Amino acid sequence: MSFFEELAFQYIDGEWRTGSGSWDIVDFNPYNGEKLATITVAGTDEIDEAYRAAERAQPQWAATNPYTRRLVFERALAVIDEREGELAAAITAECGGTALKAAFELRLVREFLREAIHLALRAEGRILPSPDGTKENRLYRLPVGVVGVISPFNFPFLLSMKSVAPALALGNAVVLKPHQNTPICGGGLVAKVLTEAGLPPGVLNVVVTDIAEIGDALIEHPVPKVISFTGSDRVGRHVASVAGGHFKRVILELGGNSALIVLDDADLDYAVDAAVFSRFVHQGQVCMAANRVLVDRRVEREFTEKFVAKVRGLKVGDPGDPTTDIGPLIHSGQAEAVNTLVDQTVADGARILLRGETSGSLVPPTVLTDIPEGSPVLTQEIFGPVALIIPFDGEDEAVRLANATPYGLSGAVHTGSVERGVRVARRVDTGMIHVNDGTVHDEAIVPFGGEKQSGVGRLNGEAMVEAFTTTKWISIQYGRTQFPF
Repeated sequence: MSFFEELAFQYIDGEWRTGSGSWDIVDFNPYNGEKLATITVAGTDEIDEAYRAAERAQPQWAATNPYTRRLVFERALAVIDEREGELAAAITAECGGTALKAAFELRLVREFLREAIHLALRAEGRILPSPDGTKENRLYRLPVGVVGVISPFNFPFLLSMKSVAPALALGNAVVLKPHQNTPICGGGLVAKVLTEAGLPPGVLNVVVTDIAEIGDALIEHPVPKVISFTGSDRVGRHVASVAGGHFKRVILELGGNSALIVLDDADLDYAVDAAVFSRFVHQGQVCMAANRVLVDRRVEREFTEKFVAKVRGLKVGDPGDPTTDIGPLIHSGQAEAVNTLVDQTVADGARILLRGETSGSLVPPTVLTDIPEGSPVLTQEIFGPVALIIPFDGEDEAVRLANATPYGLSGAVHTGSVERGVRVARRVDTGMIHVNDGTVHDEAIVPFGGEKQSGVGRLNGEAMVEAFTTTKWISIQYGRTQFPF
């Protein structure tokens, strides 16, 4: 039995169940259109049951010795090692991920599980002084209780586990809703791996559904205290609005429109390699992808020739072929949207340096230049294999162009001088930026998040403690307080 047969259900209170919703989600392979699974969506009753199961299970899980809690994540690493081939095949089938993408995703999942092992022991309390000499102030760091996690389709196994594992390690219970395009990799596999690793029933619940069925029930429900959402800024704005109205904390990891800046003293061959990977990894369906490649006009011609030559050599096709560089977009609708955006940009006056023929969900790489100022493509996220090469004159213009977007997630600066790169990087309004590297990076101990419309809050490392715990002040009066009346 494949994962797609075994896990095509809701997972609530330790049981795999059929949803009670009014329609089915059909899970398709984005490359060949093969039907992978059919899942009846969860209704509002299942949302309530999932949260109530989490609410019941959480106190005992929180009371479990953290040294015991962390054993679950140690065993989860062993499960992934044992099933690596099956997991990689599932990522390829459901996400259209190439072999490189599947390996990259599984490597990062391992890193976040290793970090979860350490996080289980990191919710430290403090003793603070008091102006009253007979009083003691204790500050306890406690789990928030129940966390709702909503994950996207592009790196579903990773971006579900990235919030789920730390939240669990810190003593919370979780209700996870994966994206409807990746319900198995983003939901069922997370539950299966952690269940096989010994996670008790009810501590993690997975509901596969859609707002068309449940409305805002997942966010409005009274049980969860924190909602961790990864996805588009449009949906993130709605999540924040609804959650804020119910006094819930939100962690929002949203879209990006990153710039990779190539200064006049950069190693051009290396910068080309970094830019091609940063733009085209996983078909450009990465929030940190370098939508815009900004190149100093003094090296623009040489850089562009090398960039286009390298992109032309990328292999487009079956993600199951280990030599494929670019597989399909998540569905044909996304491919159509990307092509429409390119057509509009060309009609506005952009010049095509490279463009191939789309077939179904397969969109070959496109490279555009001479983008008219004010073109919509300059300020929005392009979730597809389209690169924009934009010349600039000097550092000041590079910074101005890099900041001319409502997003601020990632970026990169290439230069022969590290300190020059840092100087420019500090002026770019992003949550993350890398000198002499690509724009696509995620490390389990380094705070991850964006500025402006790229999100609210941070994940990874110590930021996870802030995200998924709360503080409680308990004071102890060893003497007697003198009250004024």
